[in-house]
Amino acid sequence: MNIADLALTSPAFGNEGRMPARHSAEGENVSPELRWTGVPEGTRQLALIVHDPDAPLPRGWTHWTLYGLPADATGLAEGDTGGGVEGGTTAGRPGYSGPMPPEGHGSHHYYFWLYALDTELDPTPGLSREDLLAAMDGHVLEQARVVGTYER
Repeated sequence: MNIADLALTSPAFGNEGRMPARHSAEGENVSPELRWTGVPEGTRQLALIVHDPDAPLPRGWTHWTLYGLPADATGLAEGDTGGGVEGGTTAGRPGYSGPMPPEGHGSHHYYFWLYALDTELDPTPGLSREDLLAAMDGHVLEQARVVGTYER
């Protein structure tokens, strides 16, 4: 297998950098622009999970699940799904839900995980993070992440 070194970045923030307020639930609650390179050969679809493991709940808080992205995509424009299917957040709502950590809880880390898959997933909307991870099990060719931070 030829691994292409999948890489994920955002022009809105550097890795481990503070996310702009416009991408938070305090701001415009719009997803940041994302860019990626190095999609491995054999990729049939891409998927994205945005998760905050610092949230004071068991298993953290999922802010976005997006799947069914075309294998030849190279990124997402701000506020765009790129034609992908949106799953549910921890709150049970579909779509992007920006950072909103509890006040005084310190800086939270928002992991944007991009997955290159060797299969096409069922395009049923509303999959939770757990459902999406189960559907991807055994099909991840490569994954990459960029981490943003946010504090209130």
